[in-house]
Amino acid sequence: MKLSSKSLNLNTIDNVIIKYLDKVSLPILRYSLAIIFIWFGALKPFGNSPANDLIAKTVYWFDPNIFIPILGYWEILIGICLIYTPLTRVGLFLLALQMPGTFLPLILRPEICFTNFPFDLTLEGQYIIKNLVLIGAALVVGSKVAPFSEKKK
Repeated sequence: MKLSSKSLNLNTIDNVIIKYLDKVSLPILRYSLAIIFIWFGALKPFGNSPANDLIAKTVYWFDPNIFIPILGYWEILIGICLIYTPLTRVGLFLLALQMPGTFLPLILRPEICFTNFPFDLTLEGQYIIKNLVLIGAALVVGSKVAPFSEKKK
């Protein structure tokens, strides 16, 4: 089967774009995750996070004046670790420890997350569900970390 010059041109353009995306997508994803964690985390200690009230209502057994700033600094640390490549594993580990807690309101405070369980989410519920994308992004970043055995070469 002979390819036309138009088809060949589209294939060439397609390959160039794919090669470029392969080169830039992982760093962009890693930095995007880092920015989100640093930004959202930095809001918490200053009482400026829209999630502070939800956190306080969900994790009511901890003093929010202590717990929320600690959580904010934890998130900032995740972001910093994701920016500094040698600490990516640490950042992903901290993220893996933190992320399950973000889903607690769905279980402990469903009245805050749903207008009609299980499909009609409130704004808070949507805020929580978007963490699935963060988890997916973290999995991609983690899948591209060089194994320790390759780093010694």
